[in-house]
Amino acid sequence: MLKSVLDALENGRLVELPDNDKSDALQFLATILEAVPSIPAGSNIVEIVLEHEKNSNTSLGFGWACPHARVNFDGDLCCAIGWSPAGIDYGIAGEPLVRLVVMFFVPENQRNTYLKEVSTLARVLKSNPEFQNLEPIGDLDQVRNTLLDMTHQAMSEGGKNYRARMIQLDTLTKSAGDAGHYWLKGMQIDALLVVAGPDIKPLVLSQNAELSRLATQDTQLVPAIASGNHYELQGWQIVRRSSTAYAGERVIYDCLAIKTRQGQGAPEAGG
Repeated sequence: MLKSVLDALENGRLVELPDNDKSDALQFLATILEAVPSIPAGSNIVEIVLEHEKNSNTSLGFGWACPHARVNFDGDLCCAIGWSPAGIDYGIAGEPLVRLVVMFFVPENQRNTYLKEVSTLARVLKSNPEFQNLEPIGDLDQVRNTLLDMTHQAMSEGGKNYRARMIQLDTLTKSAGDAGHYWLKGMQIDALLVVAGPDIKPLVLSQNAELSRLATQDTQLVPAIASGNHYELQGWQIVRRSSTAYAGERVIYDCLAIKTRQGQGAPEAGG
């Protein structure tokens, strides 16, 4: 899986690189990693990355590169992602310019996890030609969707996974405005808010009247989304995006409701 890539997307560590010089680009991404609160001050990521690149080229081919900084203490695997619209010369003859740089911070206890993530990224990249041509990408939204599609592909290889799709759908729902619901590759997606508490009957808010009725009548919905982030409701997959606690033990659950349209075609979002 590509958990650290998803974490980078969720926490705003996908950026457009301000310089197409390799050294400058690596320093820029390393500085972003050094600012991550969970990474100890004085980790010297810039120095470690640049020194490693002197002896080992970290290009994956197809316009991708994965530089890294390994450190001799325990912590969390973390990455920052940089997009270069014009491309960076990574110094390998015959290879396309690098346009996506995924830089990893690798603590000692995360080496195996890091190796799995990089090998997964390389495998998905090699077996899916649609991820190999980055030249047509025109903005960070397209970069984000490409990374989410890759992550979803990688996770789907091991069975059902909703997190990558959830983040992608979250982006799309924010751009859907007042449409209420829309279709994406044969799926209907609706926003769903649930207000719950020990002294009130759960309140369901949705622009889809039928979905609202089903959610209101289902007594297992609130306990299910309170204990996890996924619940099946009569053909709908309810995915909890976030929860906010208020006084009186009241909680608002922000969810997406996803339903596959069977037997009929459906227009894709934005198409």
